[in-house]
Amino acid sequence: MILVTVGTEQYAFDRLMSWVAILMQNGLIQEEVIVQCGASKRLPPNVTAHKTIPVDRFMQLVQQARFVISHCGEGSLLMLEEIGTPYILVPRSVRFQEHVDDHQVELAIALESIGVEIAWSPGDLVRFITTASSASKVLSIPSVQALCYQLSLDSARLSKSAA
Repeated sequence: MILVTVGTEQYAFDRLMSWVAILMQNGLIQEEVIVQCGASKRLPPNVTAHKTIPVDRFMQLVQQARFVISHCGEGSLLMLEEIGTPYILVPRSVRFQEHVDDHQVELAIALESIGVEIAWSPGDLVRFITTASSASKVLSIPSVQALCYQLSLDSARLSKSAA
């Protein structure tokens, strides 16, 4: 089973939903797919979709999944690292009206530089899926938390200097 999660933002993440649909249509994903779709309007066909999933159930699904395709939210990242299921992150972008700013893009750039799998395009998902039998690089929780904290400080500093 593959778990896809977009978080609970008020913004749709239809770009990721379209990518998953394309991979399913082309036979690259042939197993059960469970999607936590949030506000997304376009869903891939033949998936089990939930707007939200209770935390306990969500953690069970992450543990059961062969791998997870997730938005690039800090909370999701920390939970995925803690559980250890292979994952790839897809950052939401303000350019596609998926969030209010590009903090997920900024986090993804930093995480990619330390070896975390990031999908910038459907091709990146294809590469990850075809090699998903090898585990994602597992980072230590303190290093991920430190990186997230540093990025939030840098972002706040940039916001103040731009004002």
